[in-house]
Amino acid sequence: MDLFTMNMEEKLRKNAPLADRMRPETIGEFVGQEHLLGEGMFLNRSIKADRLTSMIFYGPPGTGKTTLAMIIANSTNMIFEKLSAVTSGVKDIREVMSRAEENLKLYNRRTILFIDEIHRFNKSQQDALLPFVERGIIILIGATTENPYFEVNKALLSRVMVLKLESLNRENLRTLVHNSLANKEKGLGNLNINISQEAIDYLISISEGDGRTVLNSLEIGVLSTSPDETGLINIDLDAIKSSIQIKNAKYDKGGDEHYDTISAFIKSMRGSNPDATLYWLAKMINAGEDPKFIARRIIICASEDVGNADPNALNVAVSAFNAVNVIGMPEGRIPLAQAAIYIATAPKSNACYMGIDKALEDIRTMEIGKVPNHLRDGSYPGAKKLGHGLNYKYPHDYKNSYIEQQYLPDDFEEKKYYNPTDNGYEKEIRKRLNFSLE
Repeated sequence: MDLFTMNMEEKLRKNAPLADRMRPETIGEFVGQEHLLGEGMFLNRSIKADRLTSMIFYGPPGTGKTTLAMIIANSTNMIFEKLSAVTSGVKDIREVMSRAEENLKLYNRRTILFIDEIHRFNKSQQDALLPFVERGIIILIGATTENPYFEVNKALLSRVMVLKLESLNRENLRTLVHNSLANKEKGLGNLNINISQEAIDYLISISEGDGRTVLNSLEIGVLSTSPDETGLINIDLDAIKSSIQIKNAKYDKGGDEHYDTISAFIKSMRGSNPDATLYWLAKMINAGEDPKFIARRIIICASEDVGNADPNALNVAVSAFNAVNVIGMPEGRIPLAQAAIYIATAPKSNACYMGIDKALEDIRTMEIGKVPNHLRDGSYPGAKKLGHGLNYKYPHDYKNSYIEQQYLPDDFEEKKYYNPTDNGYEKEIRKRLNFSLE
């Protein structure tokens, strides 16, 4: 590297965002992910012993995936190569693999290949990695914010360890803030900053566990606040709020946040918790989720989890869908909330859901039973000669419009598919059917 290039690199480092400048270089400097990097934990031991295996770091943005790869690069005796799945193709992969083979052959040195955003590689690009990972020519380290069990080929996935990185907790984020304020070499320690506890708490709250966000937001707040006559940069809550964009909840309509949030929404309705139901509903609405998608899930929950314990739940849910379809958003949030709260507070029964699934299982796995002769269509000429419809007892001719007769095929007469609960209206259904589930 010549002098000009060295000067340019130094300038780039100084002008890099705070989060990049404060990137830790050793395990000891790393904040968070104690389940992987705590003393005696798997990744800690693997890095210190330089005994690494192929792995994928999976987690939200700003949790340290790329930083961990850099720490491994600084601590290993292996050759380190880096590719970005956004800009690299099969040709780039083959060039790296060719160098890795040569280094193993000539110098007996293995290569670590770090691929950022590995989920962006298509099938052919992922397949190009497979033989080299399998033969041990490279140690693959991938980083992704997307669930690798959905985005990475099964063949490749079976040859790597998936390590889940969690969002940083409040104490982790607080540590990052204080470290950055104190660090004179790479952080903000050379500035005369007075920041209130309220401002720090707000920074932490808007970051949603993202270390990069909290540090870069801190830097924006500092740089956008003019010092007073004594040179002191005073940052209070109002200063932070006025200089930093209000947070948008993390929500990827095609990723884990989408599926995890709708799952939490449904489970909150099923669990009869209207407050949690509204919280998850608000998160989806704020993120711009398709309101008809939400309404369809409310309809499903009305039948699956409420059922005949409150038959009106389905009517309310369908009405909410129609209302959203007619009025759109943002007003559609109101019927969505009304329906979701109705489902959450309704008595619960999954008897209808369980009943149809039991019946479907028998239809799919057992020999299909024949329709009893007395239930068959007897309306056409010649039906009676075949015995179809004969001896059918018309229920309305009997007391309470009920008469006992065979309705199931011969081998299924003892089957019970619908077992109403004692919840809500199903208690009345149980009385009407007059049979015991004991």
